[in-house]
Amino acid sequence: MRRWLTLAEIADAGLPGLPSTRRGLAEKARRNGWAARPGLARERRGMGGGLEYSIDLLPEEARVAWIARHTPGSGATPALPLREDDSLAGKDRNRRDARLWVLNTCAAWGAANAIKPRAAEPLFTEAYRAGAIEVPDWVRAHVPSVSDRQLRRWRRLRDAAGDDALGRDGRAKPPMLDTALDGRVRMVCLGVLASKPFVTAHHLRAYIRKSFGAELDKLPSLRAVQYTIAWWEREYRNELLRLRDPDRYRSHVAFRATGTTIAAELNDLWEIDASPADVMLRGKKRHSVYLAIDVWSRRVRVLVSETPRASAVGLLIRKCLLDWGVPNTVKTDNGSDFRARTTVKLLSALQIETRVSAAYDPSDKGMVERVIGTFQRDLATCPGFIGHSVSDRKVIESRKAFAQRLGTDDEELFQVEMDLAEFQAWCDDWADTIYGTRPHSALGNVSPMLRATQWTGSVRAISNPDALNVLLAPIASGDGLRRVTASGVRVNGHHYQTGDVMPGSDVLVRMDPLDLGRIWLFEPEGEVWLGEAICWQLAGLDPVSTTRKVKEAQKAYEAERVAEIRKAARQIGPRDVADALLEEGRERARNIVTLPPRQKSHDTPGLTAAGDAAASRDTAPAAISPDLESRRAAHIARFRPENTPKVSTEKPIERFRRALGLEEAVAEGREIDPADDAWLQVYQTQPEYRAHKRTWQTYGRQMFA
Repeated sequence: MRRWLTLAEIADAGLPGLPSTRRGLAEKARRNGWAARPGLARERRGMGGGLEYSIDLLPEEARVAWIARHTPGSGATPALPLREDDSLAGKDRNRRDARLWVLNTCAAWGAANAIKPRAAEPLFTEAYRAGAIEVPDWVRAHVPSVSDRQLRRWRRLRDAAGDDALGRDGRAKPPMLDTALDGRVRMVCLGVLASKPFVTAHHLRAYIRKSFGAELDKLPSLRAVQYTIAWWEREYRNELLRLRDPDRYRSHVAFRATGTTIAAELNDLWEIDASPADVMLRGKKRHSVYLAIDVWSRRVRVLVSETPRASAVGLLIRKCLLDWGVPNTVKTDNGSDFRARTTVKLLSALQIETRVSAAYDPSDKGMVERVIGTFQRDLATCPGFIGHSVSDRKVIESRKAFAQRLGTDDEELFQVEMDLAEFQAWCDDWADTIYGTRPHSALGNVSPMLRATQWTGSVRAISNPDALNVLLAPIASGDGLRRVTASGVRVNGHHYQTGDVMPGSDVLVRMDPLDLGRIWLFEPEGEVWLGEAICWQLAGLDPVSTTRKVKEAQKAYEAERVAEIRKAARQIGPRDVADALLEEGRERARNIVTLPPRQKSHDTPGLTAAGDAAASRDTAPAAISPDLESRRAAHIARFRPENTPKVSTEKPIERFRRALGLEEAVAEGREIDPADDAWLQVYQTQPEYRAHKRTWQTYGRQMFA
């Protein structure tokens, strides 16, 4: 292929993008200054003189067309050498082979066109990009385009390090910051990227300077930090996503066991969950929807509620029970509306096993989560749809120009047409007509409705819906447990009187949703109905007649039992119980044989003296000697009348004054009579002293002046 052409040869070639006449081409060359371009125009070496021009001056389409006309076929490309042992594998090996093919083809193409390698490279790259060279698909996949600079770099790399160097991606080399300071820089920077995902390379470089500037030999450039951040974002993609956005990590990265939720039969397992509905109803309200799905058949029921609450869960369960039957197990969320006492007691009374999914783990009840997602996506067809996210809502709002929607009501902006009743009707139609008839891949392309009809076994059904309504009645505040007193049952500050349950009994209270003045009483387990109680204030009844009826019921209830007890009491004698205890003790004693233990004599001087005294009882008392009698008389004579104890006539306040005087003398260190000291110690232990002492401490000495 010739690279240098005269204007006549270029015009005769009829290349696209150039004038078709020699005169027009000469005018274009003069206007664009082709002759003045150094290295692209030269003197013609043949006869006739003039100038000849390099094809690099031609427009791209003309240059590509000229190269394509003179490009040899693929047969000129040498085959790649076969290798018995290859140090590369996978993507690196394919990259090496593709680049080798391009280099070999470029060399063969230049040789076929008698062009030196340096001059052939730019022409070859243009032919390669233009598709003028037949390239295998596997080569084009790894080298979609190529430049002359890349060819020169690949050739130098091959000559310096061999063919395998072409397969190694230089970008895979870890950056300097990844290994700096034994990885401490990497860990700190990853912590910054995880906690502050919107920091830039400039921010991170400033933090590296502050934290490791004294330890690093050289602070990395801003471009190096940018490259390092990109490297870490690739290498630690999953770890950073787990720390930055746990919900997205669970939904996109975390492994999940698909198809592990299995039900053996119809109504074997239900899953229930709730979600805010992505639709606005009249009144500019966004309601919540509760969905239940039968795992075996995939059929669904939907209930709309203004707010998330336990009563909505009970109504959804009632709806499913009446339509489907009684399940074996119900799996619910860990929310407060699902763990409320009314929901727990309802399922307990129906003897339905309850399972609670793990907290903050939607995959634990993935089937109902998937059907909620399907339901929300179908809501996009409803009037009043507000979008699944803030960005979706902005798109919907942008359907009208800002001037048009300025001051526009949300109901008009989102085309709100449905109220709560109409939305509930649409949800029922969706569950039965849309989703219920849609083929399900997990069921073998069978719809949930058809799947349910294929069940040939039995289904447990609720025969008395009124009884179910009672179980759905709300439980009284607290845990619903109350104790019946003489005033009745106290609920929310009101007393409900009953004649069916006697005072002292513990009951479970359910409120009648249709009558505030009536409550239903059950045993604490909730399985036995005991009766009802009435609050005359709330029921609008006469308090006198209501109380009288309650007392009459109580009297009638107790009359028979009291009569039987009284009759039995007359037959019991005053000593019957004591004799029974004595007889029971004798029965126990008959079964015990007491053996005497070995005895050892124990004597003390005291016992000896006492024994002598006991022996003296057998002898007559000795007569008193005259000498002893005279001494006794003399002793009596010495007894003075003034030593005879006298009866005290002091008043309590006088005794306390005397005690105060003695206490003050003792406090001052004066000696007092031993008799007074003994009296004071005894008096201080008596209640009279303590009472006066408290008065003295409170009011002072003037109270005893």
